[in-house]
Amino acid sequence: MTITPTNNVDAPPTHALQRLRSSIVGAGTRAGTRAGARLGALLRPRRGSETGGTAFAKPTDNVPLGILWMIGATILLAIAAAVAKWQVQFYPVGEVMFIRSLAGLVVCAALILPVSGFAVFSTKRPGAHVARGLSQAISQTLTVIAVSLMPLAGAVAISFSAPLWAALLSILWLKERAGPARWAVLLTGFSGVIIVTNPGVDAFQIGALFALGNAIMYGSVTVAVRGMTATESSNTLLMWQMVTMAICHSFLLLFGFRWPTAIDGAMMAFGGIANAAAQYTWTKALLLAPTSAVSPFYYLMLVWAMVIGFVVWGDVPTAALLIGSAIVIAAGMFLLWHETKRR
Repeated sequence: MTITPTNNVDAPPTHALQRLRSSIVGAGTRAGTRAGARLGALLRPRRGSETGGTAFAKPTDNVPLGILWMIGATILLAIAAAVAKWQVQFYPVGEVMFIRSLAGLVVCAALILPVSGFAVFSTKRPGAHVARGLSQAISQTLTVIAVSLMPLAGAVAISFSAPLWAALLSILWLKERAGPARWAVLLTGFSGVIIVTNPGVDAFQIGALFALGNAIMYGSVTVAVRGMTATESSNTLLMWQMVTMAICHSFLLLFGFRWPTAIDGAMMAFGGIANAAAQYTWTKALLLAPTSAVSPFYYLMLVWAMVIGFVVWGDVPTAALLIGSAIVIAAGMFLLWHETKRR
């Protein structure tokens, strides 16, 4: 949800985004400007010795365990999105986002700080962490708005177009060469998005715009933080993200607040805990196994979203949703395979 992840944690990393980051770094260095140099320093991957103390080496790949962590992340993301969809029927979006972010932060802090202390925030890349948290805060807010206006599975399916947007940006922005096959895959994938949005149903189209906004953000803004799992611990990534998200979502309270009942407050908190757990399990999956091995299992989130949507809201998957989702997923899988092959 992202939600990559959603939808919403980092979307499955793409090498197109990595090249985009490298181009930005190179541009800043060549220009020789102070702003360019600072931007390059922010986006450049750091070695473990540069992260302020302990070097976090990537553990030996454990693909089966990484896959299990990714599947767990998709289940938790679907649950968190469903809880938010239910709550925004009765409470302002900003309130739901803040309470779930605050609940996730409190739980994470209670588990991590007694063991690691405030040293968990030690890093030489605070700007990158803030950028990551900000992108997640915006992306998750767009996702919640989307699911409030359209079926849960539909919003999830549209979020799967993030790799397509990343590939398109690399072509338009970096002037990356793209052969006929790649263009055909992109056009096919975007046609799948159009099918999922089901033109002609007004409410669905409005929700789809927010879902598309989430996907586009995952395909562009998160370029600043690719590769952070290689230099930062999962606890450091999680705590920085949860603090940044809670601060960002607190500003949304200006748009309305209604004191929740005990049950509703508990549900919002549960959604926040599920979302925070999803952030951790997603990061853990990427630490344990290559992206190409675990990313395909991210698409299982659509299955859980369909099941929850049917059980809770009686949403029956339409032919347009199934066909469009299949096209988008196939296009995303091809791009993942193509990028892996080019490495």
